[in-house]
Order: sequence, then C-alpha cells, then structure tokens
Amino acid sequence: MRLVVDLNRCQGYAQCAFLAPDVFAMHGDEGLLYDPQAEEEQRERLAQAAAACPVQAILVDDLDRDRTREQDQDRTGAAEAPDA
Repeated sequence: MRLVVDLNRCQGYAQCAFLAPDVFAMHGDEGLLYDPQAEEEQRERLAQAAAACPVQAILVDDLDRDRTREQDQDRTGAAEAPDA
C-alpha cells in the first residue's frame, strides 16, 4: 500500500495526524510529515484520515490489492468485476 499526499493542497488542518498518528505528524503550524509506505495494518485508519481531510489531499493507493487482482486474472484468464 502506498500513501500520497498533495502537499500543495494540504492546509494543515491535522485531521490525518489526529486519526493516524503513526503515519502522519505535523511539523510546525502547517508542515505535514508522513510515511508514504504505510503498513497494511494502518489501512482502516488511513481510509478514515483520507475521508476526514477537508481538502481531500490524501490518496491511499491499493498497490497490493491491484497486483493480487491482476495475478488472479492472469491465472483464470478472466476479468473479475470490480468491488462495489
């Protein structure tokens, strides 16, 4: 899983740091520090942090899930329907 934050969009509201303090931290009044390679165990908190961001500056990229889906498709030769 990869985490991307648009730092140009981030306004320093710190909702992410409150919801996922192991991944996000505020540096000063407006500077955000974060771990772009967050652990899988943080997925739920990261989803909450992304949803809580007032300016929608956080993207959680499901690289591992996408790779697994592609491998399954290669094995079966059929495309699966995307999750609803």
